[in-house]
Amino acid sequence: MSLRDLTHDAHKAAETQPFVKILFSGNIDPKLYATFLKNQHPCYDILEAYAMLSGVLTGLPDIRRAGKINADFLELWKEEQEPVIVPAVKRYMDHIVSIKDDPKKLMAHVYVRHMGDLAGGQMISKRVPGSGTMYQFEDPDALKAAIRERISDDMVDEAIICFGFATDMFKEMLDVTHE
Repeated sequence: MSLRDLTHDAHKAAETQPFVKILFSGNIDPKLYATFLKNQHPCYDILEAYAMLSGVLTGLPDIRRAGKINADFLELWKEEQEPVIVPAVKRYMDHIVSIKDDPKKLMAHVYVRHMGDLAGGQMISKRVPGSGTMYQFEDPDALKAAIRERISDDMVDEAIICFGFATDMFKEMLDVTHE
């Protein structure tokens, strides 16, 4: 079985969350989407920082998303006060710190997050407000192939953990309101 097959149930649990339906609806409020981006940014930022330090991102051109996520956020957010950060973000960041010296575990998170951006993100980008630069890649097919070369079935436990954090964030985003 492939890593994709082994993580199918966890992936399904994440992608069937009501917040994901809002993302795909084409009607997400720009402030809510900006808040989502603000919550995604620290997750990607810490993952990509440790993945770079451990060599996980070497040879994966144009993979880094944190800067693009922040640019998308800044394009949309016009309020003085920063948006709320949901609790799942802190838990995720703490988890990444706990695995920062394990390139294989970091790669499992890169697989879950970045392959999602390369695949489903292409559909999301057409339905969200703003430029959606976080979903724009120079050569998505080559990047997907390069990621696939680096993954293995023994990453399943960590990939499932990553999907769990994504599911938690989607659930917590439903509680975010803007008055």
